Amino acid sequence: MRPRSLALAAAIAVLPLTAVSLGVSTAQAATPNAAPRVALPNTVNPAVAHSEKKGDVPAAQQIAVSVSLKLRNTDALDRFLTAVATPGTPEYGHYLTPEQFTAQFGPTQAAVDQVRAYLAQQGLTVTDVSTNRQVVNAHGTAAQVSQAFGTHESSYLDPQLQRAFFANDAAASIPSDLAAVVQGVSGLDNHAVRKNRLATPNAVTPNTASSTPSGMAPAQYTGAYNLNKTGADGTGTTVALWEFDGYKSSNLTTYDSQYGLSGPAVSTVSVDGASYDSAPGQGQGEVELDSEIVRGAAPKATQLVYEAPNSDQGEIDMANKIVTDNRVSVVSISWGSCEPDTTASSMTAVDNAFKQAAAQGISIFSASGDDGSRDCTRSTSGSTVKAVDFPASSPHQTGVGGTNLKVSSSNTYSSESAWSTAGGGVSTVFAKPSWQTGTGVSGTMRTVPDVSSNADPASGFAIYTAGAWQVYGGTSAAAPLWSGYAAQFNQKAKAAGQPVLGEASPRLYSVANSSSYGSTFHDVTTGANQDFSAKAGYDQVTGWGSPVADALTTALLGGGTTPPSGGCTAAQLIGNGGFENGTASPWTASSGVIDNSASQPAHSGGWKSWMDGYGSAHTDTMSQTVSIPAGCASAKLTFWLHIDTAETGSTAYDKLTVQANGTTLATYSNADAAAGYVQRTLDLTSFAGKTVTVTFTGTEDSSLQTSFVIDDVALNVN
Repeated sequence: MRPRSLALAAAIAVLPLTAVSLGVSTAQAATPNAAPRVALPNTVNPAVAHSEKKGDVPAAQQIAVSVSLKLRNTDALDRFLTAVATPGTPEYGHYLTPEQFTAQFGPTQAAVDQVRAYLAQQGLTVTDVSTNRQVVNAHGTAAQVSQAFGTHESSYLDPQLQRAFFANDAAASIPSDLAAVVQGVSGLDNHAVRKNRLATPNAVTPNTASSTPSGMAPAQYTGAYNLNKTGADGTGTTVALWEFDGYKSSNLTTYDSQYGLSGPAVSTVSVDGASYDSAPGQGQGEVELDSEIVRGAAPKATQLVYEAPNSDQGEIDMANKIVTDNRVSVVSISWGSCEPDTTASSMTAVDNAFKQAAAQGISIFSASGDDGSRDCTRSTSGSTVKAVDFPASSPHQTGVGGTNLKVSSSNTYSSESAWSTAGGGVSTVFAKPSWQTGTGVSGTMRTVPDVSSNADPASGFAIYTAGAWQVYGGTSAAAPLWSGYAAQFNQKAKAAGQPVLGEASPRLYSVANSSSYGSTFHDVTTGANQDFSAKAGYDQVTGWGSPVADALTTALLGGGTTPPSGGCTAAQLIGNGGFENGTASPWTASSGVIDNSASQPAHSGGWKSWMDGYGSAHTDTMSQTVSIPAGCASAKLTFWLHIDTAETGSTAYDKLTVQANGTTLATYSNADAAAGYVQRTLDLTSFAGKTVTVTFTGTEDSSLQTSFVIDDVALNVN
């Protein structure tokens, strides 16, 4: 089954090559003083190379485009994403709000204004700008779009799919003064269509709506994976379903009634005006499968169905709307396209939004595909190409592969093998992320999947869709099952006072590489897809395997639990010690202290605490309260301090005092000024077994500034 594809905006006729229909070459030739242009790589759809050109797109045909802008401070962002997902770091679990992410890492308003002005100058109409400033959407005629992006729009026929489409013939280009802010442009073609990852058993016919369903029921898969032993049902959590089609609420209600499930009503969030629910298309079964599996795994979780046009722009806009809405902690994705047949600039734009999701603590689980290690089997490149599916190949989400699950008569785990067409392999687009360790796979590129669960339609799920019971499988079923687990985990984490799962893969790989692996995952060791076999440990069919949900939850929560009285687990206790979340929290600080200006550089990253520096009588404070376990033999407070002053001589006019529960640990002054940062270490071991408030106080007299700049604060105990 495949989702509906976008119809062409107008019939594409075979026309002679004319200046009117092309617009670009003639216009550029008539502008001898035009600014130099820079090509935007990866902006030609790969299908162009395999397709037959039929003629020109009519010059007056309307085309909508999305201009993606570059993120800023990307090195600091990468460091933050690693730290926020790593227990023991100062940043661990201190996720950003959308506003904080945009302020630190998003494109500037000046960059947006620059792009808007250029598009308007070219005659295009800007329709909207994403809230996080990552995407500028616009539309215009084919002639205007061709002129703006230095390319030519032609009509093509894809012989593999027998589908007409339009596309740019060569890479888009932009004026060189935009190159520093523009990442890419999407919408120059309408070839890419996301396919759902839905599979049905051979020769299965739907039951009547009133018959008893066949296929796996919630009690079976929650029992097999111990989802019924976590003590959680998703209460207080929200899951987004990433969809390109619609559903009927009555079908979801029938499913709930059949299995005695209840939870918040499912609601729709429209993206770019998409509205499928009144008349769902061929993808209806996908949407209803996703919702029903999440309901079975986490019945009390709220579900928001994000529905977008099935296009590059629709996918990009959906990704950015989900992260800027910031209403969910989990996203389930069951639609994708093979990497070689997807425009790379569009994948980059979606992945940038996924980076924002990771920074905000949003977990994303994506189906790895149902064509094995040859993901392009049903698209242009065909079955001879080894390929993986996007978004499952993105390094900022968790790719979910497929298995065949056997369940005992008492609804417990019996056995599991790899599904023969479960997606997996090696990305040709994304580099191997730092957290992807212990796989035994050499090379520098990302491998897929990360984890897996039941997907073989031969062991498929009972799903109620379009007024009848069906048996459905596919990695489409595996992604929402893991999303339901993540909702369960987030409920448990909140109750334990711990952070949500956030970007799941770094934490899942940490557990998989530990001594807990055998008790937290079902390691699938039999079966294969076309090119890879399941084996002990990680493999490119099932990843690390399927979840033992209760044990996995315990292991994941163990990274941040409070040690028992009289014991001490080595840990770093200060939150946001590098100030990279752009706000004081969990510090309490004077206004303006947390700073990212260039006047005083940070020790690392882009943010630091800048106390005083006014050249007039002034006092700044910054404090944080932590608990030091009673059994700790060592507690060391470290921080990097830079003192810059206009004072002269050895008299201490301006001072920085460091205190713990009112006891002065150290005092520094203008007399200690130095050109760079110096690391300071203070002993807090005497406070073991106590709750301690660490306070920095900067005082400045009435003349000549002294700046006390603090960064990378840590309190390490062991």
